Order: sequence, then structure tokens, then C-alpha cells
Amino acid sequence: MATASLLIELHTEELPPKALQALSEAFASGIERGLRSRQFLTDTSAVTAFGAPRRLAVHISAVKGRSDDQPFRQKLVPVAIGLDALGNATAALLKKLKSLGAESADPKSLARESDGKQDVLVYEGVKAGESLADALQVALDDALARLPIPKVMSYQLADGRTTVQFVRPAHRLVALHGHAVVPVHALGLDAGTKTFGHRFHAPGEIAIHSADTWAQQLLDEGKVIASFEARHQRVAELVTDAAKKLGAHAVMPAELLDEVTALVEWPVVYESGFEEEFLQVPQECLILTMQQNQKYFALKDDAGKLLNRFLLVSHIETKDPSAIVTGNARVVRARLADAKFFYDQDRKSTLESRIPGLASVVYHNKLGSQLERVERITGIAVEIARALGVDTTHVERAARLAKADLRTLMVGEFPELQGTMGTYYARHDGEPADVAAAIEEHYRPRFAGDQLPTTKVGTCVALADKLET
Repeated sequence: MATASLLIELHTEELPPKALQALSEAFASGIERGLRSRQFLTDTSAVTAFGAPRRLAVHISAVKGRSDDQPFRQKLVPVAIGLDALGNATAALLKKLKSLGAESADPKSLARESDGKQDVLVYEGVKAGESLADALQVALDDALARLPIPKVMSYQLADGRTTVQFVRPAHRLVALHGHAVVPVHALGLDAGTKTFGHRFHAPGEIAIHSADTWAQQLLDEGKVIASFEARHQRVAELVTDAAKKLGAHAVMPAELLDEVTALVEWPVVYESGFEEEFLQVPQECLILTMQQNQKYFALKDDAGKLLNRFLLVSHIETKDPSAIVTGNARVVRARLADAKFFYDQDRKSTLESRIPGLASVVYHNKLGSQLERVERITGIAVEIARALGVDTTHVERAARLAKADLRTLMVGEFPELQGTMGTYYARHDGEPADVAAAIEEHYRPRFAGDQLPTTKVGTCVALADKLET
């Protein structure tokens, strides 16, 4: 049976970036699973998933246009029930043969086999192969139904009457087997050859020539890098190169890189910055603000000190990016001003003064408040300190202050900074160095392979925190 490549693309409005990769992989695996179970794929079939801000797609090589005919054996009815005394077919046998599409079969030529109790009539035939269109329709419907959609959206089709539910409104469906359109439908769309490229750089329709030219046409005509992996690599390279030109190192966590990759079809990196006065705020606050709120890549020097420059990834390529650069600088300035305000306000009160407020923070409805938790942690930590010969005064102090930063504005805005901000505020309050360090260290290790506490005081409080939990 001749084979050809298969391409399925669903063109949509902008998909949720944090879910894009999972949606892309699930869509591809769903189509593959449906076709493989129906024997449309071969040992050489290769499956490639594509995920871009406005499209989910899958390319599969070596797909059959029709599945092979399959020989089969089907037990029918006992001989005593299927044949009368003259050997003619009974109504029961004829009904069974009709259900198999074998009305013309000669009852006397049917094979017989024993099931251990009686002889049973057996039909041996050939099941005709299935068309790709029929199999793909089932696979497509199943794949869409199984997508891990975080939140379903309802919208109406152009007719104003039909309501569709999907992760985002879908506009075009492309289904090509080689050069030929596979007549399937989904979400109120009929498959065709037309798609769209980049919203700004290539807003017109693109006629796809074949399944194998789709990705290259999107790249050349549509200014879209359809592969999530290729776009991911491109963003990482652009950010790294831009940072090197500035003599800096980009702060590039995997989560941020994944999210930015899911936001742009044609990544372009620009440099911008903010006023040096904001560097008075702990760099962890500034970095988290840039990453979470604006999806920027912060820059550090060789010594690990934050610079007042950052990199942003845009999906608009222009010879004059001044409007983009200044616009983003203006936006981040407001965000950093908020962080500076939180930091300044928090330092007006000591950590110690915040401890009573933990009584109004619920730890667990059956375990009491955070203040009660702190009292338990303190008792355990002091006992550990005695056993290890560590200064119990510093351990007790660190344990009592360990959760106090939960009452600060900064941690209220960025829960990820709990412990980190406590250490900064403890130093500002003049607490002993090992007490201040222990406030951050007592959360360690946060995950397998994470750093352990480096101070004895931190070790005692960290053990107590985990034992209490």
C-alpha cells in the first residue's frame, strides 16, 4: 500500500502559554494513537509535534491511504442451532451472517470447531481496509476530546447559532495526505489547504502545497517557527548572544524560557533597562518582578551582581525598536517601583514585631495558626541544638523569626521569596549573622538535589521545620 506524509494543523487564537507544550504533545500523541491502532502507520512512521502561539499541529511520515485488508475468524452459533436437520441455515445463523456482511456465504461450507462441549460454526473471511479519512476523523475527534485543556472556552461559529467549546476559538483546519486534502472536520471547520502566518508580518492566507512543505512554508512565507523545540532553542541562543554582547550573563530559568517560547511565533530580542536606584532593592525581588510580571530576562555581571539592563523577547522584528524598548522600560519601571515600595515599607517594622500577627495566619484548620506552628518548631529546634551542641539562644531566635516574613508586603506579593526576604530584613534589624542566614536556610532542601543549610543554626531549624511538618 502506497504511503505519504500526513499533516494536521488546527489554527486558533492565542493559546494559553503555560499549557501550549502539553497541548501540542497531547494532540500529536492522540492522532498517532488513533491511526496506529487502526494499522495506518508503519515501522518507519515518524511523528513530529508542533506547537506555536496560534496553532497545534502534527506531521507523521509514511501514513497509508487505506489500511490493509484483515483476515479474521468469527465464531457463530452451535451447529445444532445454526443448521436444521437437512443442513440448511436457520434464522439464527442467517441473522449472524448478515451482521458480518456475509449473507452470501454457503452455510454448508462453514468451518466447524469444538469449544469443548459442542461443535460451533466458524466463519472465515476478510475484513476490508478502512479509508484514511474515516480513521482520521475518529482519531481527530478522540485527540481533541482528550486534550488537557486547563479551562474550556465557549464561542459561536460564524452562523451565529452553533456553539463550540475548545481552549480557544479555532479558525482553520488543514489536513493533507501528501498533496491531497483529507476530508475531515472538527470544531465546525472543514479541512482544507489554507492557513495563516504571523499576525503582523504575514497576515494573509497561505496555501499549503503538501504535508511535507507545511513547516517550511510557514517559516518562509509566514514568518512562523512552528516547532516548539526549534523556537525554544532559537530564543535561548538569541538571549545568550545578546547577553554576551553586553558582557553579561542572562538569568534564564527553564520555566521562563518555556513560557516565552509559547508567547512568540518569530522571536526577536531587544535590550532595555531601568534606573540604577532600583538596584537598592534585593536583586531576588527585582528578578522575580521582571520574570513573573513582564517575562523579561534579567542580566548579571561576572560577579553575579544584577545589572540595570534586561532583555525582552518580542515577536515583532523592526529596524527601529525604540518604541518597543522605551515602552517596556516604562512598564517595568512601574513594577519595580512597586517592589521598592514594598521593600521600604517592610523595613519600617522589625521581624520580631510581626510574630504576633502569625496568630491570624492559618497553618491548617486542624493544626492551628502559623504562630502555634512556630512554637512547635522552636521547641523541636532547641532540643536538636542541645543534642548537637549548638548555641540554643541563636537557634531559638532563628526559629521564632523563621516565619515572620509571611506577614510582609513583599512575601504577600511574591510567596516564592519567603525566607529570602526574612534574611534581608533580619540583617536590617541587626540580628546575628547566623540567625539571619538560618531564616532562608531553614526551607532547605526545597527539592531533591537542592542545597543544604550551611550553618549549624540553619541546620537545626531546618530539621525542626521538616520534623514538625
